[in-house]
Amino acid sequence: MRAHHTRRAVLGAAITAAGTGVLAGCSDSSDTGRGSTNHGGSTPDHGATPKATTQAYVAPDGPEGYVAPNGPEVVRCEEERGSGPVRNFKVTATATSLELGGGRKVKSWAYGDQLPGREVRLTAGDTLALSLANNLPQSTSLHCHGISMRNDMDGVPGVTQQPIRPGAEFTYRFTVADPGTYWFHPHSGVQLDRGMYAPLIVEDPNEPLSYDKEWVVLMDDWLDGVDGSTPEAVLAELSHGVPGHSGDHMPSMPYTPSPTSTTPTAKGPSRILRGATSRLLGGEAGDVGYPHYLINGRTPDDPSQFTAKPGDRIRLRIINAGGETAFRVALGDHKLTVVHTDGFPVLPTETDALLVGMGERYDVLFTAKDGVFPLTALAEGKKASSMAVLRTGKGALPSPSARPAELDRKVLKSASRLEPEESVALERRRPDRIIRIKLTGGMEKYDWGFDERPYSPDELYSVRSGERVRLVFINVTEMWHPIHLHGHTFALAGINGSGARKDTTAVLPHRKVTVDFDANNPGLWMLHCHNLYHSESGMMTTVAYRS
Repeated sequence: MRAHHTRRAVLGAAITAAGTGVLAGCSDSSDTGRGSTNHGGSTPDHGATPKATTQAYVAPDGPEGYVAPNGPEVVRCEEERGSGPVRNFKVTATATSLELGGGRKVKSWAYGDQLPGREVRLTAGDTLALSLANNLPQSTSLHCHGISMRNDMDGVPGVTQQPIRPGAEFTYRFTVADPGTYWFHPHSGVQLDRGMYAPLIVEDPNEPLSYDKEWVVLMDDWLDGVDGSTPEAVLAELSHGVPGHSGDHMPSMPYTPSPTSTTPTAKGPSRILRGATSRLLGGEAGDVGYPHYLINGRTPDDPSQFTAKPGDRIRLRIINAGGETAFRVALGDHKLTVVHTDGFPVLPTETDALLVGMGERYDVLFTAKDGVFPLTALAEGKKASSMAVLRTGKGALPSPSARPAELDRKVLKSASRLEPEESVALERRRPDRIIRIKLTGGMEKYDWGFDERPYSPDELYSVRSGERVRLVFINVTEMWHPIHLHGHTFALAGINGSGARKDTTAVLPHRKVTVDFDANNPGLWMLHCHNLYHSESGMMTTVAYRS
């Protein structure tokens, strides 16, 4: 059924709380369909205090009939997660100069003064208190990608919080229940395509894996500050569309950019990429040509290096923090054993290479050989790559264009080929609610959306606590889309029932992907394409719990 609420009703009456404090059973069932509502480097706390003032926080209220982001249902659910030791971290979002390798410097925005931002690491069961000081010239936010948390800490301006104003500071505080590989980034305009991202690693207090070392790898596509380019200028260029570009074109309403988007003052060279195709991605690979591709903030001519000893068992935590690029990843002369995807364990599966979409994460194990080896991240379909280096002995660095043979051997192109570990497999159950969503739009008009509509604060998909919800994504476009659901993990439809647990999955052109999740985390949750320019152009919506 459909219901309609005005934006005023969506925001509702505000509840005020201190910016550094939290806002004061997770499981009933059963109408179906689409309704309407609002969408909208870190260091441990022992360093210098960011120059920011605590922002008075006004929590957006939920629309009538739906759970508010800080409602009693959300509070009860958080209480059920428990509250372990509080781990305090501070992050400062700031304009800075970054060195990408080979003396190549750019001006951008970052968390602190390094790229990626400093890692946040804690243990499952801990309470995370992550303070963000905003030293930027515009408002920002912070989203901990992949973590099931309390809704008012999800970091989506206008939906779960007010934007963090310039000069203000806000603390995200919530219990972290699930171990795994996660990351954090802004959820404001196209800020993610600057340098604002960092790993968030949640250790398992009962870690079953045995390994000697751990290597966190963040891949990224980079254009900010290069020859005058900015993400805002790229979005503005794309929004005019590209006549003659292939794609299915659905009628859509005009889209209003996010309030945090700004009009670019320097456009720089055109960044529209034509003819990027990939068999693994089912056709078009992307529409933005980046001048640089990075691993851990470094270009391949001056790569990041990881040292170990021959025979070391190494855990590799791979994160795609890119804005518009899938990466095919391989380690020269090594096979990789996949043990986790999006933070959740799977039955060990051996492969030569991995295809990783934006927002996805994979953990792999391997035993290091003796020598110097390229870890290559091929920008899928874009005829470019980046590289980091594993060094266990003497030897020259591999060529920046090194292309390990493993890239063209056995490639794990989808987590649908993985089976979940029994401890995290979703219990078999018939869905209480089935929601079918068409992925629509095209490059020619740049009119991306769901069900022929761009994002609107007056559209949502409603669910009820306790339901098993089935989402069926039907891609009728010529482009692939990595779809991400906030606040939950879903199970891919597997050969033997419920498949691998994920929060982000690729939907290829003219294909259908079915996922199931348990509605056990009440609130208003974003569902969107993690191609940054697709989501900012309209391919996002809200999954909302009825109260």
